[in-house]
Amino acid sequence: MVPRSATLALNESINARRAAGQDILHLGFGEAGLPVLPEIAAALAEGATENSYAPVAGTVRAREAAARYLSRRGLRTDTEQVILAPGSKALLYAAIAVLPGDVVLPIPSWVTYPAQIGFLGKRAIGVPIPRIAGGVPDPDLLEPALTKAREAGADPRILILTVPDNPTGTIAGADLIARVCEIADRHGMTIICDEIYRDLAYDPEAMHSPATMLPHRTIVTGGLSKSMALGGWRIGFLRTPPGRAGQELAAQITGLGSEVWSCLAGPMQAAAVFAFDAPAEVTAHIAASRRLHASVARAAHTVFAKAGVACRAPQAGFYLYPDLELFRPALAARGIETGVALADHLLDEYGIGVLAGEHFGDTRESLRFRAATSLLYGQTADQRWEALGSNDPTSLPWIAAALDRLHTALQSLG
Repeated sequence: MVPRSATLALNESINARRAAGQDILHLGFGEAGLPVLPEIAAALAEGATENSYAPVAGTVRAREAAARYLSRRGLRTDTEQVILAPGSKALLYAAIAVLPGDVVLPIPSWVTYPAQIGFLGKRAIGVPIPRIAGGVPDPDLLEPALTKAREAGADPRILILTVPDNPTGTIAGADLIARVCEIADRHGMTIICDEIYRDLAYDPEAMHSPATMLPHRTIVTGGLSKSMALGGWRIGFLRTPPGRAGQELAAQITGLGSEVWSCLAGPMQAAAVFAFDAPAEVTAHIAASRRLHASVARAAHTVFAKAGVACRAPQAGFYLYPDLELFRPALAARGIETGVALADHLLDEYGIGVLAGEHFGDTRESLRFRAATSLLYGQTADQRWEALGSNDPTSLPWIAAALDRLHTALQSLG
C-alpha cells in the first residue's frame, strides 16, 4: 500500500476536524494561503478555450515566458531548456526517474523526496544539514557520507538541494552552496535544485542558485504554487542544464511525461505566460505576499524564542523548524518522547496542527516539527486580502489571536 503524503494527510485530517466543529490552529500545511490575483484569474479565463493537447514540454509561448523569468533571475535560459508540467512535483519525480544512481538528501528535507526515491527503487542517502541553514547537506559530512554509501553498495549520483529550504525556512549561503557544488562536481553528481520558494526570499540578494556555480550539472525546478499562491493550479517548470547533456535529459523527461501527464493544461499555460512575464500587478502581488510571509513568520519565531525554543530565524517563505529538546524533561513527564507524540499532543490538547520532524527525515526521538504560518492570514478572502495589504498584519485580531494561542501552548508545554 502506498501511504499518502504526510502533509496532505494532515491537511485533510485537520479539515475534517474543522468540519466537525473543532477549532484548529493550522500550522501543518505548506499552502501559501492567499487569494488569487484577479488579473491572473482573467488570464486563466481567457485561456479557457485552449482545450487541445499542448506539446508535452509546453507551448513555445509559455516556455519562452518561463525562460525569460529565469534569465531575469541570473540563470540565462534558452526556450529548449524549459519543460512545463502539472506541478514541479511531477518534474522532480521524472528527473529522479531518468537519471541514473541513488539520491543524496539533506536531512531534514521535504517529505516527498524520499517517497519518490523509494517508489523508483532507489536508495535515499541522508546527510544532516549544517547548523546555520537548511536545504543543503553539511559539506563537512557530505564526502564521508558518499564514501560510506558506496562501501554499503549504493551508487550516489544525484543530489537534491532546496533553496530556499522547506522545512527550515532558511537560505543556504553562497559559500555553503559552492562547497557542495565542488564536491558534487568532483564526484560526477547531478544536482536537482528545488527553487519553488525563490521569489519568497525576504532578501532576494541572499538567494544563490547552484545553477550559477555548476551549470552543466544542475537541474532547477520551480513553479507558481508558492510565489503566486496557486498550489491547486499545478503549474511547474524544470530547467535542464545547457548543452547536449541537457538536451538528452529533456528528451527523456518529456518521453516520460508523454506517458504520464501528457501536457500542462492549456488554460494553465495561458496563466503561466501572464505570471512569468511579470507585469506590474504580478510584481506587486509577489512583493506584498513576501512582506506578509516575512512579518508573520518572524513574529512566530519571536514567540518560539520567548518560550525558550531553539529555532533558526526564517529567511524565506512561511516555515519554521523549532526544536523543543530543552523541553524534553517536561514532555517526558507527560509521556511525550518522540516528535510524532509531540505533534499529536499539540493537536489533541491544544488544537494546534504541526508536522513532526520524523516526516522530514529526522530521527524518531527528535522533538522537532515544522510550523507553517501561511494559513493564519484569515478564514475568508476578505481577511486574507486585508492581511496582504496591511502594514502591520500581526496586529490584525485573527493573526494576533493565533500567535497568542501558540504562545500559550508553548508556555504550558515548558
